[in-house]
Amino acid sequence: RFCLPLVLASLPTMATGEEIPPALQDSWGDFWLFRFFVNAAGYASIVVPGFLLIQYFKRRNYLETGRGICFPVIKSCVFGSEVKSVHQDDGSLPPRAEPTESSTARQVFKLLFCAAGLQASYLTWGVLQERVMTRTYGATETDPGENFKDSQFLVFMNRILAFTVAGLYCALTKQPRHGAPMYKYSFASLSNILSSWCQYEALKYISFPTQVLAKASKVIPVMMMGKLVSRKSYEYWEYLTAALISVGVSMFLLSSAPNRHVSTVTTFSGIVLLAGYIIFDSFTSNWQDALFTYKMSPVQMMFGVNVFSCLFTVGSLLEQGALLESVGFMARHSEFMAHAVLLSVCSACGQLFIFYTINQFGAAVFTIIMTLRQAFAILLSCLIYGHTVTVVGGLGVAVVFMALFLRVYARSRMKKRSKKLPPGETPVQKV
Repeated sequence: RFCLPLVLASLPTMATGEEIPPALQDSWGDFWLFRFFVNAAGYASIVVPGFLLIQYFKRRNYLETGRGICFPVIKSCVFGSEVKSVHQDDGSLPPRAEPTESSTARQVFKLLFCAAGLQASYLTWGVLQERVMTRTYGATETDPGENFKDSQFLVFMNRILAFTVAGLYCALTKQPRHGAPMYKYSFASLSNILSSWCQYEALKYISFPTQVLAKASKVIPVMMMGKLVSRKSYEYWEYLTAALISVGVSMFLLSSAPNRHVSTVTTFSGIVLLAGYIIFDSFTSNWQDALFTYKMSPVQMMFGVNVFSCLFTVGSLLEQGALLESVGFMARHSEFMAHAVLLSVCSACGQLFIFYTINQFGAAVFTIIMTLRQAFAILLSCLIYGHTVTVVGGLGVAVVFMALFLRVYARSRMKKRSKKLPPGETPVQKV
């Protein structure tokens, strides 16, 4: 909750940075698709040998024949304990603790604490994210300054701090006995760092408000895939809210299109990156949902995923020689160092606030808080960075968030109704 005042205090400095003209690449190395494949090749150089080792140990039946000092490590990484727990209803978190003998004032204080922590962490994170990716550093009257280009380094900074925080939390508190094979975290880790990379890169091509609305509309492809692939059925209100979100996003984009960017290729790049973010992020949540069938806490999940995230990103950065280059940029610009560190702090603290809020108040309250955060993020971005929103665009934003709140309300009603269903009846599948 202390992050937001620090950022607001530094806004005069942040506003002086020169905005980066979209899609200006000095070389092939600055083109996002080239960088994506280079990063992917770096991850593959770690994943492929790891995959071959895992297959080797499984073929040798190492779990029964292995001996020596490395046996516990290999067993934990490749085999785990293979003890699974009953799948939780929400697919991600253990049942939240119901408040016992707690006064109303105490619960209100907890709710305000959670809301303030989430808003401060993620609003600050959004402001800093846009500052780092769209403004130059070191600009003077004679020098235009330079912009930071390597999104992967920012992902690495975020993950190394999240790994440290989660590790300390697991060491200092009692956690369930871990049973999942460690290598299974690597799949969620890969999709997680790729989704984060796409998110950072997209800001070079589209505005932050557009990115926020695109994230809000990811329910539409999720429903389409559920209908086509899994043959899921949905309630009428789910189709209605999906249609409203689609209309609202279209209103915003069409009203902003004439003066958003001069290049159609630039806008297309932003759309492709946002699509990549949605795809990778959807895979991450689904894979984590499967991993939670093992008996583990959310913080253990956070630790396991970030272990591999740090390994993949630092390995790729070292192979490219980009780690030293990014550290050199940080050394030249102390302002960037402060922004990068604060960005990582907000990301790590935000994850802890997510776990605590859902545990205390449930997913519905958390969704409402985060939906409000998205609305505030758009407003704050427009105020600080001068994004113009027309009347039609503003109405589109209002339609999107009205649809999101309608989804939260309808889903909570459906959950209450499903609890009253006779045995044998099941509610319609939700997204």
